[in-house]
Amino acid sequence: MDNQAIANVFDELAELLEFKGENPFRIRAYTQGAKAIRDLDESVADIVADPNRKLSDLAGIGKTLAEKTETLLQTGSLPQLEKLRKEVPEILMQMARIPGLGAKKAAKLHDELKIDSLAALRSACESGAVAELKGFGKKTAESILEGLSIAEQAAERIRWSEGDQLARSIGKHMEGCDGIEKMQWAGSYRRGRETIGDLDLLVVASDRDAAMDRLESYGDKSQTIARGDTKISIRVGKAFQVDMRCVEENQFGAALQYFTGSQAHNVHVRRIAKEKGLKINEYGVFKIDDDSQVAGANEEDVYASIGLPWIPPELREDRNELKQAEQNALPDLITADDILGDLHMHTTATDGQNTIREMADAAIARGLKYIAITDHSKRVTMAMGLNAQRLRDQWEMIDEIRPEYKGRLVILKGIECDILESGGMDLPDDVLAEADWVLASVHYGQRQPREKITERILGAIENEHVDCIAHPTGRLINRRPPYEVDMDAVMKAAAANGTLMELNANPARLDLNDVHLAAAKRLGIPIVISTDAHTIDGMDVMQYGIIQARRGGLTKADVANTKPFKQFEKLIR
Repeated sequence: MDNQAIANVFDELAELLEFKGENPFRIRAYTQGAKAIRDLDESVADIVADPNRKLSDLAGIGKTLAEKTETLLQTGSLPQLEKLRKEVPEILMQMARIPGLGAKKAAKLHDELKIDSLAALRSACESGAVAELKGFGKKTAESILEGLSIAEQAAERIRWSEGDQLARSIGKHMEGCDGIEKMQWAGSYRRGRETIGDLDLLVVASDRDAAMDRLESYGDKSQTIARGDTKISIRVGKAFQVDMRCVEENQFGAALQYFTGSQAHNVHVRRIAKEKGLKINEYGVFKIDDDSQVAGANEEDVYASIGLPWIPPELREDRNELKQAEQNALPDLITADDILGDLHMHTTATDGQNTIREMADAAIARGLKYIAITDHSKRVTMAMGLNAQRLRDQWEMIDEIRPEYKGRLVILKGIECDILESGGMDLPDDVLAEADWVLASVHYGQRQPREKITERILGAIENEHVDCIAHPTGRLINRRPPYEVDMDAVMKAAAANGTLMELNANPARLDLNDVHLAAAKRLGIPIVISTDAHTIDGMDVMQYGIIQARRGGLTKADVANTKPFKQFEKLIR
């Protein structure tokens, strides 16, 4: 089992124990342990196997969780979890998550109406069976139906890019309110998480009613969930929730720090504050002894009050950022202006919509200094992938075009070559040897066993002509999970062979994830942030890759395509 699988087990244990009303401290231990393991940038199995290390020495993982982790590594299961799963059917958990329902009513519906699926729950509400049940009634049935619809549509967190579009739209709408003096987004959106469940807006307003009225007048608002003196919540579209809080000027920085989160980061910050005789909440920073306010108007002062520099929001996950801040060693995170090349793009030769010249011109317009044309290889038949002859014809065309761009843009002759299901590359070595840049990727056989997929990728890494592994886990956010692959083995092999790893900036991929990026940084593997553009406009997704890279703690030095071309060229084998 890998780190993610182990963390999922502990999260499920915590949820099942909470449903049964177990000790909250015990529940919290499992959730904290799950987070600690999920955030590790090295394999738990490697730590356990090392006689000089103890898993229980890691923050958030005590002796009990360490023992259970070893059991999971040895057997793949936990007797405690299997027992709880029998005691608490999955449908009970699903129903308990529906807004307005809860554990007790879910249990009654399951026991008395034999509800065994969400579809059966909907039918029971619509038929009147729920309304007739003692303790429920017609209004409760209607409330469950409404909550069920919301839960079904809100179950999927939206991708950050979608949240960004919505935030920009609402922000532009709110700019029309004269009563707003200051405004900023917070929450997981500000931290750049790859998916977000809602949006949090903070404002300082001379006229709070006018600010709330303005949000309520947003064109795509479908419902006002609640409205009070300082907070309003609306639903946009069918399910997505947007919260706006009105705060005082002297509270704005503290509120921004608090509502940006993450929860784990904030808990750690408050612990540091307490050690210094201070308390921090959404209203400000206060001395414990006399409750006088010492900071709160801006975030920099909030962190400075506890002796720390301001911490970039993307890092606020309570991984290592507070320790780095204490040591004045926070990374100087990469920015979009640092990128000089884009090394993954497609043209009309396969499934792209623009020609080589059009992609080159678009790259120059975006300030790039070099690109690689990487159309698909022949295995990707649905994209009219290139065989050896067609690929060489394309490379001849690039040779003809290059003089037009001399001094303005370097165009590399590349290929996105499939790693075949049986192993090996989709094109012969003599063809790959002629390329300037070879990406290797898995498109087929993604349901093969973990050992087989890992073996295929390791084979590509060891191929002397392969420069970089593209979208290494194959995931599509909210649509397709990563394929089963031993990423620890892949990372170590990449480091040993000098193979680069791609961070695919397409917002549906963002592959590698932030934890994998941190691992690559630790191992010294150069990362290439590429757009995988299939159109001119597709190059604009680079911004999403930058945010993901920042979450992984990457600096300009960690990313290969921030280097001038002559320096980048030295990294290519």
